[in-house]
Amino acid sequence: MRAAALHSAAGALLLTALSAVPAGGVPSAPGRSTASGVVPGVALAAVRAAARGVDFGSCSDAQDLPGSMQCGTVAVPLDYARPDGKQIKLSVSRVQATHRDPHNSKRRVPRQGALVFNPGGPGGSGRYFPLIGLLPEWKRIGAAYDLVGYDPRGVGKSAPLSCQDPKRFFKGPSPAPVHPSESYKRERVAQAKAYAQGCGKRAGSALRHYNSLNNARDLDVLRAALGEERLTFMGASYGTYFGALYATLFPSHVRRMVFDAAVDPDPAQIWYRNNLAQSAAFESRWTDFREWIAEHDDVYGLGDTAEAVLTSYERARARLAAQPAGGKVGPGQLQGAFLQAGYYDDYWPARAQALSEYLKGDPTQLVAQAGPVREAAAEAENANAVYTAVECNDASWPTDWKVWDRDNTRLARVAPFETWDNVWANLPCAYWPAPRQQPLDVRTGPGELPPTLILAAERDAAAPYAGALEMHRRLTGSVLVTERDSGTHGIAGGPNACVNGHLDAYLLEGRLPVRRAACAPHPAPKPSAPSEEKADGPESWN
Repeated sequence: MRAAALHSAAGALLLTALSAVPAGGVPSAPGRSTASGVVPGVALAAVRAAARGVDFGSCSDAQDLPGSMQCGTVAVPLDYARPDGKQIKLSVSRVQATHRDPHNSKRRVPRQGALVFNPGGPGGSGRYFPLIGLLPEWKRIGAAYDLVGYDPRGVGKSAPLSCQDPKRFFKGPSPAPVHPSESYKRERVAQAKAYAQGCGKRAGSALRHYNSLNNARDLDVLRAALGEERLTFMGASYGTYFGALYATLFPSHVRRMVFDAAVDPDPAQIWYRNNLAQSAAFESRWTDFREWIAEHDDVYGLGDTAEAVLTSYERARARLAAQPAGGKVGPGQLQGAFLQAGYYDDYWPARAQALSEYLKGDPTQLVAQAGPVREAAAEAENANAVYTAVECNDASWPTDWKVWDRDNTRLARVAPFETWDNVWANLPCAYWPAPRQQPLDVRTGPGELPPTLILAAERDAAAPYAGALEMHRRLTGSVLVTERDSGTHGIAGGPNACVNGHLDAYLLEGRLPVRRAACAPHPAPKPSAPSEEKADGPESWN
């Protein structure tokens, strides 16, 4: 499932050569043995990167942005089994530590190093993350750390991956049948096969090298290039997965790590079963949203129960199927817009207002919020290509359509909101042209890894809470902080002061609660339509 990229101002197995190991084949001592030659490959790339550093300069695409962001590149091997072979460049950005205490202008804050961030995806760009230091919630962290973002391999300016002509990426208006017909299923199977073939043709033999293990290896090379002996890292959503891979492969290279909206790293869940779990969780979050709308029926007039709100939503779906709004918003676009509200409850007022106005005859807001942004087609196509490549490469997927059809037909009976759209997003993996990997068994023993911080919202649908519990079990010494009765996807630096207190205490002082802690939920959004909404980011497994 593609989750919306983190929009809070924040939004082998070691050998690539082993990516051809059939499902069920288990290489010995992944990440720890030098017999395969992979660890020396990563180590060699890291030594070279440390010697070169990062030649930071001005950012060509950030001249009109506030702050003092700098940009540079770091070279990494396309294939770590061949460190002297083809190199690709990762685009890296930085805002240096300000040293200014926001609560005491006379105090100079000592620098603690670089904080590297990944927003998830796969396919999310972190290049603008350093600007987050301008926000009040991040000023203390920005005083002590250089804030570092980057485009992972394949993303944005980092050897960008493409699977189809971006001009053909946005298809709309489109249907989104809750219970698709057999003919519609055959159509989507054909599209999935064509998309997978397009990825293979456009990327060629390089396609196999876009995977989570290489993202973890790249992170170690970036650490070295930044001059950091040990890494301080924050990953959101999918970023928690390859962050956990990093912690398993390079535990002695870890200083501090934050896993925000942790995904389930169990190898048996990567990625087919994780997507089934997501679809089930979104049904509950969709109910949360409808209950909130019902509580404010005096504002929106969409119904005073969750069932009544659903009736209003279905009425809009039927009307859009008959006549798309603005000629470009059909049921598929409506569903996509409301799916985003399943990630972030600060979308709730705007989405509810748009639906209300549309049913009253004014489609303006619905078109503005749900319509495709053609100018962003290239970026969206790139993000989708990387998402697909990484998830398809990372693990084995069912190759028989009957398995997908059986599992999701059952699931759609109880969780119809997102199930089939989730299938269509991932179905190219059934027909993937590149070799598959066997997922690494994420796990650290006592004393192997410094204490790490896991943040999770109890009702997060994109990264169901069970994943945070599993991550907590597997990373010995980790601490789990839970925002109770909340479903926002990614809670670091958001509106919850309790969560932010734990984040600051850990990153600034290395201080953590004992094993687990809980925070009360942040306040529900107020039922008012904002004059303008946050720009939607590309969707990804965040």
